[in-house]
Amino acid sequence: MRNWLKRKRVGPIGVDLGSRALKLVQLSADGTSLVDAVRWDLPLDAAPVPTDDRARHVDALRQAREGRKFSGRNAVLCLGWRELFVQNIRLPKATTGDIEHLIRQESESKLPFPAAEAELRWWEAAEVRQGDAPRREMIVVACHRPVLEQALQIVEQAGLQPVAVDIEPLALLRAYSAQFRRDADQQQRVAYVHVGQTNSSVLIAQGTHAVFMKYLELGGRHFDEAVSRHLQMDPGEAWALRRHNGDRRADQQDPEVARSVADSVRPVVEKLAAEISLCIRYHNVTFRGHALKRLILGGGEASPALLEVFGSRLDMKCELGDPWRTFEPVAIPGRRCQWDVAVGLALRPVFQATRASVAAGG
Repeated sequence: MRNWLKRKRVGPIGVDLGSRALKLVQLSADGTSLVDAVRWDLPLDAAPVPTDDRARHVDALRQAREGRKFSGRNAVLCLGWRELFVQNIRLPKATTGDIEHLIRQESESKLPFPAAEAELRWWEAAEVRQGDAPRREMIVVACHRPVLEQALQIVEQAGLQPVAVDIEPLALLRAYSAQFRRDADQQQRVAYVHVGQTNSSVLIAQGTHAVFMKYLELGGRHFDEAVSRHLQMDPGEAWALRRHNGDRRADQQDPEVARSVADSVRPVVEKLAAEISLCIRYHNVTFRGHALKRLILGGGEASPALLEVFGSRLDMKCELGDPWRTFEPVAIPGRRCQWDVAVGLALRPVFQATRASVAAGG
């Protein structure tokens, strides 16, 4: 009985394996307080997960947990841009019969890997009109099963027990939707933009229901490359310059460095804003009568400077995300918005699962 009670006092460890760093978060069982959180930077030449660089990530996961307060071994891991294939398909409104068969039939020809080795999940976004006919807009996500197996092996070899697999956009939504529980908030359409190291994701949702999801191949790596070209320095030095200056408070930043970095990345930022604008336009045209009320910006690359550009280009209310806002006061190093995916993973409800059911997305 004592062991059972101990397990119930904490939730699972959210494992966010990024391309530049990994982040671990564990919350209390009721999801109201922090047990522990750690960010562990990977070597600059570490390749994004999952790759054949498995040993380095296993070692990093083990080191990140050493001497910390994490309890138990249960973990929720995340699939992101490199592991997921995302597409929207439309089915007739009057569709009956085997929906799975129809979705697989529509999706399989577009998959970048063999259909027999695909794990598919989907949900209905909303009813839309195509010409004069009503259609069912479906969001389909797929993962190559060997890639999923490799991600599970990394976590297991690090001494953790995977109890669930989530996808990055839904973890992001879970982290922020927990903050907006009023009826008025639940009726609003919100755009969540997560700017990471290798890519950015755009998720549009109403309450906890996602209606649009897209990955954009623009992120911190492209900012680093722009700084490297503009200032003629090594990409690793460009990353260090951006990070060390950007993580300081505005009154402690070197104005000359901040100006040089801003000038360097401006074309990339403008391009990212334009891509996000296209996503918003698609939503507004497809889902008429459901105007977006605001944009919440998160991810490791989110910053007041980036928020200012988005606010001026997108003509809508924009705010920096803070996944820790509703928790008991916690001291979190660095940018608080970089923890959004890890917090969302730690908030995921899990049930007793077998290795086979987790591998199958259970």
